Amino acid sequence: MSEIEKKGVLGVEKRANGCAIVWFDDPAEAMNTLKGDIAEDFEWAFGKVEKDPDVKAVVFASGKPDSFVAGANIDMLNACKTAQDAANLSRLSQKMQEAMASFPKPIVAAIHGVALGGGLEITLPCHGRIASDDSKTKLGLPECQLGLLPGGGGTQRLHPLIGVAAALDMLLTGKQVSAKTAKKMGLVDEVVPAPILIVAAMKMALALAAKGPGATSPKHKPASTSDRLREFALEENKLGRRVLFDQARKKVLGQTQGNYPAQEKILDVVRVGVEKGLAAGLEAEAVAFGELVVSPVAKQLISIFFAQTALKKDSGVDDPSVKPKKVAKVGMLGAGLMGAGITYVTINNVGVAVRLKDKDDAGLGKGLAYVRGILDGRVRKRRLSPMARDLLIHRVTTTTDMSGFQDVDVVIEAVFEDLGLKKKVLADVEGAGKEDVIFASNTSSLPITQIAEGANRPENVIGMHYFSPVEKMPLLEIINTRSTAPWVTATCVELGKKQGKTVIVVNDGVGFYTSRILGPYMNEAAYLLAEGVAVEAMDQALVKWGFPVGPITLLDEVGIDVAEKVGHIVHDAFGDRMKPPPGIEKLVADKRYGRKNKRGFYVYDGKTKGKKEVDTAVYALLGVTPGKVIAANEIAERCALQMVNEAALCFQEGILRSARDGDVGAIFGLGFPPFRGGPFRYVDAVGVGEVVKKLERLRDQHGPRFAPAEILVEMAKDGRTFHGENKVEPPKSPGAVGTADKPAKKAKKSA
Repeated sequence: MSEIEKKGVLGVEKRANGCAIVWFDDPAEAMNTLKGDIAEDFEWAFGKVEKDPDVKAVVFASGKPDSFVAGANIDMLNACKTAQDAANLSRLSQKMQEAMASFPKPIVAAIHGVALGGGLEITLPCHGRIASDDSKTKLGLPECQLGLLPGGGGTQRLHPLIGVAAALDMLLTGKQVSAKTAKKMGLVDEVVPAPILIVAAMKMALALAAKGPGATSPKHKPASTSDRLREFALEENKLGRRVLFDQARKKVLGQTQGNYPAQEKILDVVRVGVEKGLAAGLEAEAVAFGELVVSPVAKQLISIFFAQTALKKDSGVDDPSVKPKKVAKVGMLGAGLMGAGITYVTINNVGVAVRLKDKDDAGLGKGLAYVRGILDGRVRKRRLSPMARDLLIHRVTTTTDMSGFQDVDVVIEAVFEDLGLKKKVLADVEGAGKEDVIFASNTSSLPITQIAEGANRPENVIGMHYFSPVEKMPLLEIINTRSTAPWVTATCVELGKKQGKTVIVVNDGVGFYTSRILGPYMNEAAYLLAEGVAVEAMDQALVKWGFPVGPITLLDEVGIDVAEKVGHIVHDAFGDRMKPPPGIEKLVADKRYGRKNKRGFYVYDGKTKGKKEVDTAVYALLGVTPGKVIAANEIAERCALQMVNEAALCFQEGILRSARDGDVGAIFGLGFPPFRGGPFRYVDAVGVGEVVKKLERLRDQHGPRFAPAEILVEMAKDGRTFHGENKVEPPKSPGAVGTADKPAKKAKKSA
């Protein structure tokens, strides 16, 4: 390799073949990100190669071993005080892209690893793009997931490469594509093995140089005649474009309910560029980018991003000297949907063996079939080879007794939600396993402390609460008791992260955090139903407020029988505040369990498309006459404020380690609207005083179940918040129980 001359994050290496490689390698970061001061380094590097008569062509590459450019630095965006500040950042980035597009020597981007956001945008004006076939190579523009749009030319330079429809799909969803998919789309020109990426990029760059100034790789054209006709019909004439954008807007509003302005602005900005040209489109992009950066929605979504980033570094324990133990083998008790899902994420993501136990061979067969089904799906989508699938499935061994558990490091139980059964399997594990085996319960509501009663080693007992379906749901809630050893917590947190989960650690109590705050939310929906509010009106109101599905749909998905069982548990623990209205027991007696047996609030007739129909027979069964009209926002607030208030009580009682964890848990576990930031950021945004007033008004109308948490009342008096410099801190409780017969502790104020 030739000598590399460096300035800042960029370096220039001249090769004897007439190519110069501009290396991007930020020594201060594990991954390259675009920061405001890169413009100066950029001007130096490309000015140097432009003036050098020996340089015929340029390759732009990353000096990082496994990543290209991860996007713009979020701290830089947070530093923007006004929309104009952010718009100016956009214009600066656009100026860099234009300098690349008009560069007198061909530039080829050599992409290995993630090229996301600004990292992909910086490749779009290049004269050619080549990517490695490595699985780490992913390309995408995920800005909409942060409430933003691409501000470095991405809304304008993407669609000329891949077509308007494909560009809108990427921009509006933020999805990432593999190198092979990118080539089919026309986003990259070639895909090669990573070891020859630079050589192939130099070859392409020199070939373009030989064609003369202004040469670029040929524009991608749809492969089939039908695709070409579709592109002409929808993109290359005025009427077709109108249909395309109108349909896209209709679809976006159906998905976002108007709660996410970035997607609508993306449509507007792309349309400006398509109809009025690049210059107008870029200016529209800069203005819209500036407005979005300082918008409340972007602020909340960026706060979630930072919370997730912080949790990736959080060991789950306060003592930094505590280290997790190595997990080489996992035991799984129960081969149902939860157990099979946990088995899959363990063999696939962690890469360790799983010993799967169920009561009989039939149960084991169903569990293995479920795991195999997920793997077969990946094979069909060509994300996994048949050989790799077979190797993964062979990591699972099965048993109907405790044989094979003597060398297991962590045992996770997902047996029926029965306290006696869970105590029995814990005793079985202690009898068969090694001295330091960890026993983790996947219960959704039973206190871990009760499960650990009578255990020989209660310090090794912990909760690992997964969400269904495990292979898709991102959250893992880990529950400590007062006895749980810190190394046990750290080990389970590390295991959860390797399984691909966002992990929060909470203290023990009935329902822990997520199930507990879900309880009053679902209860309030039941009260509204009992008052005569129609099922569909309720679900529509909560979807409009920002939840992915309404509470009645969720009840069908979770299982009405499961909800009844959990409802009794939380009612016994928390008294009348969690008392459900009468009726759900009638549904269970009628064997209405929800989607799983195709008998619930909705009709399950096998149709996968179209609007779901309510099974109106439930009204007669419940003795309810639907038709009471309540404003959608009032319906939503009654349910949502119950969840928010219960979250505040969990904070007050020390169930939560931080408001951050409470926000993440509600969003990723229960679908709390991300644009509202989670229960605690929602309180901060609305104002704690206003939240207390709303709760007091509802208490006066509907009873004491709406009584505001003591901490909210105190915060309203003192002007405190859950986040920021004036925040309150939860009590340092080593496993608060938080039941009705144990008075809640007041949260401490931070210094």
